[in-house]
Amino acid sequence: MGRLDGKVAIVTGASAGIGRTTAKLFAAEGAKVVIGARRPAELDALVAEIAAAGGAAAALAGDVRSEDYAKGLVGLAVAQFGRLDIGFNNAGIAGEGGPSTDVSKAGWEDAIAVNLTGAFLGAKHQIAEMVRHGGGSVIFTSTFVGYTVGFPGMAAYAASKSGLIGLTEALAAEFGPSGVRVNAVLPGGVETDMFRKINNTREKQEFINGLHALKRSARPEEIARAVLFLASDDASFTSGTAMLVDGGLSITRS
Repeated sequence: MGRLDGKVAIVTGASAGIGRTTAKLFAAEGAKVVIGARRPAELDALVAEIAAAGGAAAALAGDVRSEDYAKGLVGLAVAQFGRLDIGFNNAGIAGEGGPSTDVSKAGWEDAIAVNLTGAFLGAKHQIAEMVRHGGGSVIFTSTFVGYTVGFPGMAAYAASKSGLIGLTEALAAEFGPSGVRVNAVLPGGVETDMFRKINNTREKQEFINGLHALKRSARPEEIARAVLFLASDDASFTSGTAMLVDGGLSITRS
């Protein structure tokens, strides 16, 4: 028996990193998975990989900034698998970095649009469907950046991801009576393509690793298991939380 047997899940940002790893874990734990991202070839490859392992998945490529895309993902879940129980709104970008006085208005708005508005649009339509079936679990990928630690040059990213924590609390309070749990997972450093792009030298990676109490960054699988907990009935009394999965980064001063 898997921890998500009989469940149907949507995972955005599923073409790589945390999203891809979580979609595979959800499927391995018994969920039928609808995966979304901008790159159709990567999504098709993941569907095939899940099917080869005995799971069930469907894919829809698109841009999370589009409300029609949010509707489309939910529509595919219902059409293909009959319901929706879990929404993992994970798609995100690092956004334009550098000194905040030099960040363009377009760069700021793009980070907000993808990381915050895109997650809101996903949750809006996921929750509406979940309420019809008595509830479900919505999860956002936030971050410790701008929550417990401030980093220079990351204002747009920090603001957009911190906004998800307020959104988590508001939605949890609003839809708790309908059986919908809403939580955010806050990873520390994670060895993904985005992490390596931002920390593009050995020195930068060693610096970030050293900030953690565990003196390393996470593997995507370690974050996926935290998301699995929030998605599963094991977290049946957990809602409205900003759950740090940061290897002790937020409490480390040495």
